[in-house]
Amino acid sequence: MENRSVKEIWEAIKQEKWQKPTSGLAKGYTQANVVILPKKEAFDFLLFCLRNEKPCPIIDVCDPGEIAPPVAGPEADIRYHVPKYRIYRHGELEEEVNDIASYFTEDMVTFLIGCSFTFEKELMEKGIPVRHIEEDKNVPMYITNRNCRPAGIFSGPLVVSMRPIPAHLVDKAAEITTHYRKAHGAPIHIGDPAALGIKDIQAVDFGDAPTIKEGEVPVFWACGVTPQMALKNAGPELVITHSPGHMFITTITDEELNQL
Repeated sequence: MENRSVKEIWEAIKQEKWQKPTSGLAKGYTQANVVILPKKEAFDFLLFCLRNEKPCPIIDVCDPGEIAPPVAGPEADIRYHVPKYRIYRHGELEEEVNDIASYFTEDMVTFLIGCSFTFEKELMEKGIPVRHIEEDKNVPMYITNRNCRPAGIFSGPLVVSMRPIPAHLVDKAAEITTHYRKAHGAPIHIGDPAALGIKDIQAVDFGDAPTIKEGEVPVFWACGVTPQMALKNAGPELVITHSPGHMFITTITDEELNQL
């Protein structure tokens, strides 16, 4: 799968031949978090993203009922091209599904939000290990003690992803990711997890527990799962998101992303 085109990967996802996390797929192409919600809540959510750009950098927004993201995937179908979706009703997770054809209506607005999977290709090219790709796992994610700026009905804590980085490469990793503003940019914290309210780094809130080797430092980036916490708190009648780690792969290259 790693060497297939974006369209081939979409088709494999639609046929349910790929239902795993998307980290490492379609290298060189931007991946995106997905939030789909009714039009009546869309403005408040847009405002929440604008006020919290670090965890919620907007890549694309669809018109109500539009299934093909106009910038990020004009030939895509957002109802089928994500490996796993989450269905929330009144803020509670109802189920995970492989397509959302039966849930999507003409009233639904789709938001695509930048994802840190996007910068992993350059990290690896520059000699910086990405452990969850090495181990074929999902990236570890944590709910922190930092709060986002509220907007309308939406409020909630910042969620972060973590990658263990050899101490001598931490500055290099930070420098590389700084240029990916639409994929969460530079780390928001380096070192002691307790500073973010994380008591046990092995006790992840999403994803898989990490392997941290001697001489490595935990490095934390803002995470696009953050909106799922705000959506849970707000409790709209229906919200659809990607399942953590199971992203929408866009047709935007990493180079093009930096021009948005």
